[in-house]
Amino acid sequence: MSWKFDPAGNMASVVMRSVRAAMLVGIALGAISSACAADIPSPSPEKLERITAFFNEEVSSGRLPGAVILIQQHGKPVYLKTFGMRDVKAKKPMTTDTIFALHSMTKPITSVAAMMLVDEGKLSPNDPLSKYIPAFADVKVGIEPPNENDLSKLDLEPPVRPITIEDIMRHTSGITYEYIGAQWVQHIYRQGHLFDGKFDNKEFVARLAKLPLSRQPGTLWRYGHSTDVLGRVIEIIAGKTLYQFEKERIFDPMGLKDTKYVLDDTEIRTRLAEPLPTDTILLDAERDRRAHPEWESGGGGLVSTVLDYARFAQMLLNGGEIDGRRYLSPAAFKDMTADHIGPGSGVGRDYWYFPGDGFGYGYGIAMRTDPGNAKPPAAGLIGELKWDSGSGTYFGVDPKLDMVYVMLEQTQNERSRITPAFKKLVYEAFGQN
Repeated sequence: MSWKFDPAGNMASVVMRSVRAAMLVGIALGAISSACAADIPSPSPEKLERITAFFNEEVSSGRLPGAVILIQQHGKPVYLKTFGMRDVKAKKPMTTDTIFALHSMTKPITSVAAMMLVDEGKLSPNDPLSKYIPAFADVKVGIEPPNENDLSKLDLEPPVRPITIEDIMRHTSGITYEYIGAQWVQHIYRQGHLFDGKFDNKEFVARLAKLPLSRQPGTLWRYGHSTDVLGRVIEIIAGKTLYQFEKERIFDPMGLKDTKYVLDDTEIRTRLAEPLPTDTILLDAERDRRAHPEWESGGGGLVSTVLDYARFAQMLLNGGEIDGRRYLSPAAFKDMTADHIGPGSGVGRDYWYFPGDGFGYGYGIAMRTDPGNAKPPAAGLIGELKWDSGSGTYFGVDPKLDMVYVMLEQTQNERSRITPAFKKLVYEAFGQN
């Protein structure tokens, strides 16, 4: 805006003109926003009730202890309901402030923290991992033996190129989980005693760096401890623990008061959701997570509430900004949410490709790139962002509908069935069949 000299020398009139101009711009932008919002379908109340009926049935049948569901459009809740119990054995009802173990829904938060450092020029996706953790300079790649159970015949070879920060952000490092990959890989990871005794991120990553990679860096999308390594890189650059950095830069400014690694208050611990006694895999995973409060796992250690996580999701929907505060620059947000493993990337997809049919993967989050191969295609729209976890938590961000949804539950047994059913109901409520 250009300014003209006020002949009367009346600075007050200049200020008043600028205020009026700003108000007119605001009104105009508001009108544009309202017009855009008017073009976006609103959810059908009758179809939203199908979500209610679905979860009521899941709880009454005994398949699910409870859940909290939030759908938000244009920054405001259009559906927020609780179901069942947060603790069946203690007969504690589900509430909106119930705290859930996020497990892998921790990964998008850790990835945002890393991208903040990229924004500041302190980290680059092109950096070799060994720049921050020298032990990875000596890592070797395992070549599957003729008999995959015969570790005496396992050959090791040097990586064709170093692991990069991008590799640990997009799961192409060759680092896996102890339950993913061929039997020889799983056996070696179990021999690595990753979870013995007490350990923090520094010690955990030191143990991990002694193990061979399951594949050459940059060649295969394979789920694993890569984001845990990223958490350690953040600690090294920031000079503080992962939680201290995330609390200072994300949780406190965003108002995420119940998002933590450790519940160190008795009252807060009573709000923690518990799996069913029959959900043994998740119970074991939760037992391990709670037994290591000193380990701030960037890949799966956070707990949170539906309202906390919805604010984080809204920040992503807004392109890295919420309530006038920017957490990621537009460039960093665009890079994080671009498909880095798609055509031309040279990256193959593991048998266990968790982004799913029709999705690519960026840095810590999946994005819908095409309808996929299923007939009919799975629910959702091109451009949506999402991630989920082994504990049944799930969230999505849809720019075309200006909408976020969060499903928090604690079930490993039923999650693969509930998640697609829930998502289908959400999109049907918006008329996207």
